[in-house]
Amino acid sequence: MTAKATKRKHYITDWDPEDVEAWDNGNAEIAKRNLIWSVICEHVGFSIWAMFSVLALMMGPEYGISADQKFAIAATATFIGSCLRIPYTQATAKFGGRNWAIFSAVVLLIPTGLLLMLMMNPGDFGFGWYLFVAALTGFGGGNFASSMTNINAFYPQRLKGWALGLNAGGGNIGVPVVQLMGLLVIWLFADNPEVLCAIYLVLLAFAGVGAAIYMDNLDHQTASGRSMVQALKFRDTWIISLLYVGTFGSFIGFGFAFGQVLNISFAASGNSNPALAAAQIVWIGPLLGSLSRPYGGKLADRIGGGKVTLFSFLAMIASAAILVVAGLISDANDKEITGGTLTAFVIGFVLLFLISGIANGSVYKIIPSIWEHKAKINPALNTLGKTNWSRSMSGALIGIAGAFGGLGGVGINLVLRDSYKSNQSATQAFIIFLAFYVLAAIVTWWFYVRESFEVTEATAKPAPVESATPVVQP
Repeated sequence: MTAKATKRKHYITDWDPEDVEAWDNGNAEIAKRNLIWSVICEHVGFSIWAMFSVLALMMGPEYGISADQKFAIAATATFIGSCLRIPYTQATAKFGGRNWAIFSAVVLLIPTGLLLMLMMNPGDFGFGWYLFVAALTGFGGGNFASSMTNINAFYPQRLKGWALGLNAGGGNIGVPVVQLMGLLVIWLFADNPEVLCAIYLVLLAFAGVGAAIYMDNLDHQTASGRSMVQALKFRDTWIISLLYVGTFGSFIGFGFAFGQVLNISFAASGNSNPALAAAQIVWIGPLLGSLSRPYGGKLADRIGGGKVTLFSFLAMIASAAILVVAGLISDANDKEITGGTLTAFVIGFVLLFLISGIANGSVYKIIPSIWEHKAKINPALNTLGKTNWSRSMSGALIGIAGAFGGLGGVGINLVLRDSYKSNQSATQAFIIFLAFYVLAAIVTWWFYVRESFEVTEATAKPAPVESATPVVQP
């Protein structure tokens, strides 16, 4: 049955993405329209979230913010953005996907305006102000969870890997785009970083108006606090969250930190303008990671999320090993960073971005598959109950894993900060990253590759009566 929509209210009822006939007769176009504007809103939100990664390169000594404090600012933005993913996941169910997309764009006008104020008045505001505004930019990080939960409800299981990968990749690409915009501002308005903030004030207005005109609310958005609490009782929730720390945590953590690592490295190598040199390179890794994410989901649709995720972690181990070797060589030469060492740093980081993007898509493909299987084998649910429960739990885990993944980004910035403070190099941090990827590869193989992951899932206890009410035991 084709979904019914009231255009004026932008409210859709009777939405069933698994109904192939209805999908082919118009529902696919509705889902596509919502996906496009969901990507736009999430994209701009990601850019605001990552804006400090660019502004940090533009903040010279006159701002009074040290390199150590810049890592702390990045960690603050990442932490708040990660924590907000939990309530943002539930927001689409309570307020509607369209309504929340409008709100999430409008609310970001506040930190963007404050950033403009800080950039226009170097030295007039202390470190505390930067931490406060960085925390507010974290609202842009929350956009990811609400957007992913919303699109998860629009698309059928057979297309979720591609749709969720495209939605997430389109959002993630906000990181390199804002960094490219920053490079453009450095070239054209070297002494006016506030221009970047002004550009994004306009883009936020565009995203909010577009969401209001083109997006819709669904009547069965089911992610809720109750489903999130229930999801925490399942082993897979914690496993997926751990894996997402290594995938998205790497992407967003390096997205915030890569520019600073490059800036420090170029300065140590004797470059006369390390900030500009870093700005010319910093966007490459996040761009490749964002573009690769949809293909990670599409590849997982074909050969399985577990296998793609395992191969990705193995490749990330090799990439991190490049950083470790380059770091050890630099440390052995009195922290001197040569052209060869710097090249190895760039190659290692770019590979980590690219591969983490693929793994982001493949991990998110696993999520709906887990809950669909659990719903199918639960005799306590009728057909409608299985569908609703699977959607609800998928949305819940998307929010939980997204939050944990973002916290991985916090860890990356704090580990790098501590490594530079204690050893004046990042080698100690690189070793920790390498060890974590080894752990993640082992966990992925054990739970999702060694056997078909459905076999390892805890199953529901039989119930004598069918019901639409979820009754599933972890």
